[in-house]
Amino acid sequence: MNFLEAIHNFSKPLLAAVTGNAIGIGTTMLFHCDLVIADNSAKFSMPFVNLGLVPEAGSSLLFPRLVGHQIASKVFLTGESFNATEAKEFGLIVEISDKPQEAILNYAKQIATQPPNAVIQTKALLKSELHEKVSAVMKAEGELFQMALQSDEAREAFMNFMSKRSK
Repeated sequence: MNFLEAIHNFSKPLLAAVTGNAIGIGTTMLFHCDLVIADNSAKFSMPFVNLGLVPEAGSSLLFPRLVGHQIASKVFLTGESFNATEAKEFGLIVEISDKPQEAILNYAKQIATQPPNAVIQTKALLKSELHEKVSAVMKAEGELFQMALQSDEAREAFMNFMSKRSK
């Protein structure tokens, strides 16, 4: 089982604190988290198309459901990044904090005081409507992603990206 499948199928609450840049999988993995807190420095981006690739981690299903088709299209098709304020407006993060690690740890401690089976079952219920659909989309995305990685288009996009970075 790979990392993305593991976080998709993880039965216990997943909490994340974001500071700085969350690029590609750094953003898409957050769709599988139950609580996410970021600081004001956080920047989120999914530049798959820019690199000749396709979205992954079920994000082609989960992101449009979260933000709507128009915003998802803008972000995916342009590779445009967004900040913590926008991430909160989108519903990707629950709050912005100057100390996101501390804040998420407080939530973890609060959740840890709850009856464990009730927590696990509640998480399962919250995710149940889409769980199998996300699994199917992740499989399709993974196959397309692998094919895209082998393409001339992706090689050229990566070369262009690397040449921009070295200037």
